Amino acid sequence: MEQNRIQTFCLIIITAVALAVALRWLAPMLIPFVLAIFISFALSALLDAEVELLRLPRVVALLATMMFTIIAFALMGAFVASSIRELTANASGYEQSVNALINRIIAWLPVDADVVRERVVAPFRDVSAGTVSSIVGQLTTQITGILSRSLLVLMFVTFLLVGRSSPSQSQGVWLEIETRVKRYVLVKGATSVLTGTTVGVTLWMLNVDLAFVFGMLAFMLNIIPSIGSVIATLLPLPVVLVSPDVSSLAAVLAIAIPGAIQFAVGNVLEPKIMGENLDLHPVTVLMSLIFWGMLWGIVGALLAVPMTAVTKILLDRLEPTKPFAEIMAGRLPGNG
Repeated sequence: MEQNRIQTFCLIIITAVALAVALRWLAPMLIPFVLAIFISFALSALLDAEVELLRLPRVVALLATMMFTIIAFALMGAFVASSIRELTANASGYEQSVNALINRIIAWLPVDADVVRERVVAPFRDVSAGTVSSIVGQLTTQITGILSRSLLVLMFVTFLLVGRSSPSQSQGVWLEIETRVKRYVLVKGATSVLTGTTVGVTLWMLNVDLAFVFGMLAFMLNIIPSIGSVIATLLPLPVVLVSPDVSSLAAVLAIAIPGAIQFAVGNVLEPKIMGENLDLHPVTVLMSLIFWGMLWGIVGALLAVPMTAVTKILLDRLEPTKPFAEIMAGRLPGNG
């Protein structure tokens, strides 16, 4: 019996490593597909509401849902493109602000200013408006790649919604997966929209450049538990520091208020609404962020929690892997 357990454990480890290699190798195709699955979970709720509440024919409701999705993607792409143009136009102004900020820092340091200029400041002087434009160009290329991938995601979403069975026909493991993941996606999506909107409006009222871009990034990063909110709070800091139109008080508020919003939404509102829906231990969530982030980058980090929840549900259904599911939930063997 002990030997069988050891063999089972080793086989599980080998299978996990082989699966990770396959996921890494197939990432260009799997990332749009998995992303489409979770988007379809959110859109299926909208589709069902149109059919049940508005009494629309399913075909009409599907067309309306897809039109809404296409418009949302197009608006997001146009918004990012306009923000990049704004960043390019202000590149020279940012360069001057950086130089002024460096000079103020040198004046505060109790060291020889000439030494600091030669060893520390000189590399920063090489950052010109042309360099900023080059960086913006690279960002544009990456965003174009993301938008082209979005077309593939939309295709997958369409086929998933067309082939989706009615809610009454779902049962067993799939019903549990659909129920838990859909609730997570809807709650996380709603709180992320709230976070992104309030952060964007706050930064706009404080006259911070690219305010709504940071709001959109706060919306996306809020999907990543714990780590995302910290990153989203600190992202506006470089722009705030180099912007000549932002006062010292506004600079402090530009970090403090979004930080308070992130804390309130992530630590008060979300737990109250979501509860223990996914049944995952915080350490499991953190490890899943590291694992999926290493495999699929930022998209992996965004999808880490729901994919780990699905994995736990599947492990819980098989007797040999059930102890792993209990460990993922934080219930160690022998602790009851």
